[in-house]
Amino acid sequence: MHEKPADLNDNAGIIRRAFLGTTIVTGAALIAGELDVIFGADSTTTTKMAATTTWKLGADLAVNRLGFGAMRITGEGVWGSPPHRQNALKVLRRAVELGVNLIDTADSYGPETSELLIAEALHPYPQGLVIATKGGLTRPGPGQWVPNGRPEHLKQAVEGSLKRLRLERIDLYQLHTVDPKVPIEESLGALKQMQDAGKIRHVGLSNVDPDEIARAQRIVPIVSVQNRYNIEDRKSENVLVYCEKKNLGFLPWFPIGGGEGLKPENPLNVAAKAHTVSVVQVALAWLLERSP
Repeated sequence: MHEKPADLNDNAGIIRRAFLGTTIVTGAALIAGELDVIFGADSTTTTKMAATTTWKLGADLAVNRLGFGAMRITGEGVWGSPPHRQNALKVLRRAVELGVNLIDTADSYGPETSELLIAEALHPYPQGLVIATKGGLTRPGPGQWVPNGRPEHLKQAVEGSLKRLRLERIDLYQLHTVDPKVPIEESLGALKQMQDAGKIRHVGLSNVDPDEIARAQRIVPIVSVQNRYNIEDRKSENVLVYCEKKNLGFLPWFPIGGGEGLKPENPLNVAAKAHTVSVVQVALAWLLERSP
């Protein structure tokens, strides 16, 4: 559920408001598991959320493995306000009602729109709700994503997210992407300073490879990684394996293939028909089973 060069400029067509009716997961907030979470005689979303296992981020934040990615509650091209603002607010509230306790967003979604909507819909936040956000990508215009990992920018980004989300401390703050113009050590050094100042609880990464994770871990403890990953796009398989070995949370963005979904010829379509469920549910079940 991240946007950065190349693949991240996809103009997703699956609208979050419609998708929520099928399954609670959107975008990236799915910690990759049992198939019976998705399949079974009773296939209601509420029942599945109650059965879903949890994961501890940083050994102290227990979150359900199915979360909500809040990128698409913005306008077209992840730019500006949504066309139906009240509906976007209802989606956020409904997600929490259905058992979501991890919402993932970023300052670049809108920009700023997603964070503002989350606070408007849910603040004061219910106990146990984890808000994860990201910084390090700027938005010159719709569909444009420009890395900025300069320490001074990241510090300002953290302060801005705190203000918009109405928080004193961000539970999980993720470097949205590695800026090729700035050593990752400098970017993470800034986030460590903000963590030391009590403004960040845990630090995560996004759109990284194993070497970058290792370099980051030498600067500050890393609790999670968020990369593009689904049954048709496994370029980050090595990253997932690395996270499993290091006991890091792995949050796949575009878990069901992005805006266009999975290809019609994908074998999951056959499985979906056999279980009388949607292919979206099967795709998520595959992810949960892939990395228990």
